[in-house]
Amino acid sequence: MDNTSKIANKFKRENPDLKMQVIKNKRNRGLSRSYCDAAFLGSGKYFRLVCGDNSETAESIRKIVKARHLADMVLPYHPKVPGKSLVRKIISKAYTKTINKISGNNIQYYNGCALTTRYDVMRWGSYSFGFGFQADLITRLIAEGRTYVEVPVEVYHHENDAAASAFRFKNILSVLHTLIEIGFRYVRAKSDQ
Repeated sequence: MDNTSKIANKFKRENPDLKMQVIKNKRNRGLSRSYCDAAFLGSGKYFRLVCGDNSETAESIRKIVKARHLADMVLPYHPKVPGKSLVRKIISKAYTKTINKISGNNIQYYNGCALTTRYDVMRWGSYSFGFGFQADLITRLIAEGRTYVEVPVEVYHHENDAAASAFRFKNILSVLHTLIEIGFRYVRAKSDQ
């Protein structure tokens, strides 16, 4: 358990003029489910996950938002990631190459928290239950004809317990599920042509 809800409630109290809600699930529903649920609870045209680990700079977030009019999706990628171990870099590159191979795409990075429309998240939200939900959403939206622009951004990698959690059995199954979904979607699309 972390202090996320306490921090969010404190921020809300200190900023009463901001229109915001703090939603706390009775049980952990996973990042993907919470991401999609938030799209239904939100308002406005655009939607993006901003992680609470402060890995992105404010300038990177501004750069992503500024590019929103260039395409249907803004896909951030990280040319350099200070603090990321060599093993994590190799796994990340292998993951990206695998998704590109089974989806027919040529994206530089799938887990950079894309900026999309809220409608697309509500309509095409991922069924993944773990780390692969961004790749699932991005490949699905591209298959649906959405355009994208890739934007290089500066991030900082923080090694912590969450990094180790990526290699838990449940998360490995989740990624395999996502890869199978993406692969089947690509095969179905090719057979329909």
